[in-house]
Amino acid sequence: MMVENIEQKFDAEQVIEDFEVLTKNAGRIQEETLEKILKENGGTEYLKQWGLNGRTDVKTFKACVPIVSHNDLEPYIQRIADGDLSPILTGKPIETISLTSGTTQGKPKFVPFNDELMNSTMQIFKTSFAFRNKEFPIGNGKALQFIYSSKQFKTKGGLAAGTATTNVYRNAQFKKIMKAMSTPVCSPDEVIFGPDFQQSLYCHLLCGLIFRDEVQVISSMFAYSIVHAFRTFEQVWEALVVDIREGILSSRVTVPSIRLAMSKLLKPDPELADTIYSKCSSLSNWYGLIPELFPNTKYIYGIMTGSMEPYLKKLRHYAGELPLLGADYGSSEGWVGINVNPKFPPEMVTYAVLPNISYFEFLPLEENLIGMEQANCPVGLTEVKLGEEYEIVFTNFAGLYRYRLGDVVKIKGFHNDTPELQFVCRRNLLLSINIDKNTEKDLQLAVEAAGKHLVDKKLEVVDFTGHVNVSADPGHYVIFWELSGETTDEMLQECCNCLDTSFLDAGYVSSRKVNGIGALELRIVKRGTFHKILDHFVGLGGAVSQFKTPRCVGPKNSSLIQILSSNVVKSYSSTAFC
Repeated sequence: MMVENIEQKFDAEQVIEDFEVLTKNAGRIQEETLEKILKENGGTEYLKQWGLNGRTDVKTFKACVPIVSHNDLEPYIQRIADGDLSPILTGKPIETISLTSGTTQGKPKFVPFNDELMNSTMQIFKTSFAFRNKEFPIGNGKALQFIYSSKQFKTKGGLAAGTATTNVYRNAQFKKIMKAMSTPVCSPDEVIFGPDFQQSLYCHLLCGLIFRDEVQVISSMFAYSIVHAFRTFEQVWEALVVDIREGILSSRVTVPSIRLAMSKLLKPDPELADTIYSKCSSLSNWYGLIPELFPNTKYIYGIMTGSMEPYLKKLRHYAGELPLLGADYGSSEGWVGINVNPKFPPEMVTYAVLPNISYFEFLPLEENLIGMEQANCPVGLTEVKLGEEYEIVFTNFAGLYRYRLGDVVKIKGFHNDTPELQFVCRRNLLLSINIDKNTEKDLQLAVEAAGKHLVDKKLEVVDFTGHVNVSADPGHYVIFWELSGETTDEMLQECCNCLDTSFLDAGYVSSRKVNGIGALELRIVKRGTFHKILDHFVGLGGAVSQFKTPRCVGPKNSSLIQILSSNVVKSYSSTAFC
């Protein structure tokens, strides 16, 4: 799909038809995709060393080229970033670098970004929108998108570097396709690309209110950003009403370019101010806030799986009866698949793999041992088995060959010949001391079970994370909670014990019984602690749009452990296995 074609009028039926053709011939398309990648890049330093000698077939490729992780490719990527123009990973020079979110390991990683990845992004956006619009048609309206672009910077070698979302939003094609799909955003560029995300967020909310009757979709990259936006709205809504009533932007916004852009939109509107004031005043505990503020909204859209699932309860509270639609499946390294069943609730979302955007392989995982793959024998896209779990390995057009994405997925079905995947977890995000293995999903379920004790007290767990303390003997799990208010020590001790008994992994339970793993510790942190983690992440050059609260903080992520530990106000040790 060439960039030039994007400006043509958006034809949803044609887009779906193209997708059907691709997925009916997934096996053949995969072979052709690999052949194309290898023809374009066969002369690179990286591929030449593996002795392909011009061959582009699947069998030779798998026999010669090793499966790698980011660490293996990092020296090559660094040379590109430092300005080496020789064909290292790709035949054509790489001009842009994407930064991964960096929330897993504590620092962002560099990955190559090029026109082919931009094209596959557009293909994903168009195909996904076509399926969404079939079920939830939207007219000529606007999208209230909580998007924040981090600053692009130049690498040592002069390449533009920024988060993957920034590289997409800054691309001229992105705007053209959003316009073609009739969902221009409410906020001007100055707000999206503003240097201070708190000021940008305030103005996103204000722009949404100014265009409240035109807003048809509310979205962000991740569910977290939408929840964060409306939690902020609870704090600033009266200031927003004053701005609308007087037509003057609050002094809290100090960035000159944002103030200038907003002055063109903001005019005194006492009637709108009164409407919003009465809506907010009449709500009970902010339930159904979104449809009250934006009455023509058709749905809320964003990534809601994996580490985003814990925010769904709060998002549903704000959304009232509005449908939540899960967004597509990708990473900074590239895209994987789209949600072709947008009516499914977020917890059941599956992703149909697009067979022409990368060459995909799947490493089988042994049952019940997430992260322990069998013999190194990945299978192809059309060879996966229903119900099995795999780790994704892909080869893309931007210089990543047989690259382990680090995601575990489950095969839930097929769309024609292409599999529909369900995201299970990040492979390296585990709480593990010896024979125990608990994923971020296990942690989420334990927190949900323990959090039920707080419901009667009208309290909620605002956010949480966990890490393994192995400096103590025996090692034990430490869970950090930020709560929406105060409660008794007795109640929190109950929550602590419930957390400990809610990890059902056989290795954990048996180790706890014999004290091979020590008593779980629940540490309560001050209000705003998880916001400090967000601030820290943004300070490293991350974009708020890409922020994911790390659920399992690894030992290398010392700055995060430092933020959490220095904000602990209370600590409890489980007595559940005493």
